[in-house]
Amino acid sequence: MPDRIEILDRILKAGITAVIRAQSSEHLSKVADALKRGGVECIEVTMTTPNALSVIEETAQRFADDVLIGVGSVLDGETARAAILSGAQFVVSPVLNVDMIRLAHRYDKVAVPGTFTPTEIITAWEHGADLIKVFPAGRVGPGFFKDILAPLPQVRLVPTGGVNLDTAADYIKNGAAALCVGSAMMPKDAMAEGRFDEISDLARRFVEIVQRARAEKKG
Repeated sequence: MPDRIEILDRILKAGITAVIRAQSSEHLSKVADALKRGGVECIEVTMTTPNALSVIEETAQRFADDVLIGVGSVLDGETARAAILSGAQFVVSPVLNVDMIRLAHRYDKVAVPGTFTPTEIITAWEHGADLIKVFPAGRVGPGFFKDILAPLPQVRLVPTGGVNLDTAADYIKNGAAALCVGSAMMPKDAMAEGRFDEISDLARRFVEIVQRARAEKKG
């Protein structure tokens, strides 16, 4: 079982985490296969998924080390613990809940609390957040990341909400450590109609954008 440092390293290297609300473990497995074919191997299963804990457990067991499964929409430590015991390797929240961070670290898992303001961001960092989710990122845009990282270069920010093919590169170039992408990579109609090749193609395009943007930023 990977430890927190190994999990974090994998998320950062991947650069993209897919955020999914699946219909069932079987449906999630099909989507995960499609994402993996496109090069995306980190998946956040939201707690709004029906029977989320059993879906996480079954999917984590099926993919083992091939796909990194985490949990999203976590609001408290109790839910974080239940998800981790079900197999989640990282815990994501739309809000800043210190107990969630503490609980994830107790089990040697990655904690990604949600923030929106500079005060929330530094508070999350001071409490040990491994990554800091900015949500809803679409309300502030890529420039916000550059502005925040100017006085706080040590924090690792991840945008969620509003990340699409048009904005992904700008988020990376403005300092985002990685991206969380939902419907822009897994359109609702494609999910519902089983158009998994379309999801694979979108995943591949996002991976290429992140790789290119990171290379351009270094160069």
